[in-house]
Amino acid sequence: SCWIQMLSASSFLQVLFFGFGWLFFMRKLFKDYEVRQYVVQVIFSVTFAFSCTMFELIIFEILGVLNSSSRYFHWKLNLCVILLILVFMVPFYIGYFVVSNIRLLHRQKLLFACVLWLTFMYFFWKLGDPFPILSPKHGILSIEQLISRVGVIGVTLMALLSGFGAVNCPYTYMSYFLRNVTDADILALERRLLQTMDMIVSKKKRIAVAHRTMFQRGEVHNKPTGFWGMIKSVTTSVAGSENLSLIQQEVDALEELSRQLFLETADLHATKERIEYSKTFQGKYFNFLGYFFSIYCVWKIFMATINIVFDRVGKTDPVTRGIEITVNYLGIQFDVKFWSQHISFILVGIIIVTSIRGLLITLTKFFYAISSSKSSNVIVLLLAQIMGMYFVSSVLLIRMSMPLEYRTIITEVLGELQFNFYHRWFDVIFLVSALSISTFFFLSLHKWN
Repeated sequence: SCWIQMLSASSFLQVLFFGFGWLFFMRKLFKDYEVRQYVVQVIFSVTFAFSCTMFELIIFEILGVLNSSSRYFHWKLNLCVILLILVFMVPFYIGYFVVSNIRLLHRQKLLFACVLWLTFMYFFWKLGDPFPILSPKHGILSIEQLISRVGVIGVTLMALLSGFGAVNCPYTYMSYFLRNVTDADILALERRLLQTMDMIVSKKKRIAVAHRTMFQRGEVHNKPTGFWGMIKSVTTSVAGSENLSLIQQEVDALEELSRQLFLETADLHATKERIEYSKTFQGKYFNFLGYFFSIYCVWKIFMATINIVFDRVGKTDPVTRGIEITVNYLGIQFDVKFWSQHISFILVGIIIVTSIRGLLITLTKFFYAISSSKSSNVIVLLLAQIMGMYFVSSVLLIRMSMPLEYRTIITEVLGELQFNFYHRWFDVIFLVSALSISTFFFLSLHKWN
């Protein structure tokens, strides 16, 4: 009876997560497309549901919801399903829809989809060779073999996004990084854009007039053919005719220039709006957050460097360690274990909510940037793959933020993974990403100035 109630409660939450993933797919990703593949929609929603369920189980570990055997069963089941989706189902359907977009392969698309999946499996398996990610005693089809490789990809993705976010957040929020844009700058650029558009219209009129003149003289239907005809058309010209190919080249160059000017004009308008927004109360608040995140970015880069140089990985979760330092410094009586549980619950909850929200926003922007009616199914499946690997890797890293007594079941389920490797790997990729983005922004600011 107790087990049935636990399973029904867990199933209800999974259905809730599935419904949210379904609505996100319909209302955000595919709202501009009429043709929808329901198998893609189901895979995306199921991946989202089981990814959120892993975070739900982390909260259950901290709060002590369900008994330990029930939590262990749900962890095992959830990991088996998410790995089945990420390693077998999603890569196969990605290959299937890629082949479906190639007309020459339509008759044998199932065969070629299997070939692409086997190719993916080969490189996925070889990925684990250069990394010390698990003990060699595990079997080929064990959970450890799969989750260790998924973890490498997911942790790399998380570190890249974290490095970009740590630098881009203060760059976006702080008014210090805004260019000084005036109305005169915008008007001057708009004037150049209008002049360019006038020149394009003028030259296209000349081309249209020349075509009409040639049509009236019968030159369009009576063009000289053969080699000598081509020589004659190049070396001779009719009085009053235009060199159409040269004018068309000028039009193409002017259209490219107009596109660049339009983008620069839009960028100046956006910068001007950001300057006006920075003067409001909300803008000043975000500007303060920008300074805070700048300090956090510098501290994070410094700590990542220290961890890499001294090969250091924390043994105690940050919350417990912080409380212990504060209590020892102030010399007060304090129940560290009790409060570390509650603060860890709040901290992990914030990490989970911001991770899900940030990833969904990023996925939506990425989808709108590169999707089309033919590629949309493939891109959604790729996003589902990234999302699943991201969340599995989040579990590997969040484990360190939990007090030791709440990690037991998670460690048992994940197996004998080299957890320290993933934290060092995250620090390395984060440092490379943050320094690369910082260099890029510095060069961009130097170019503006």
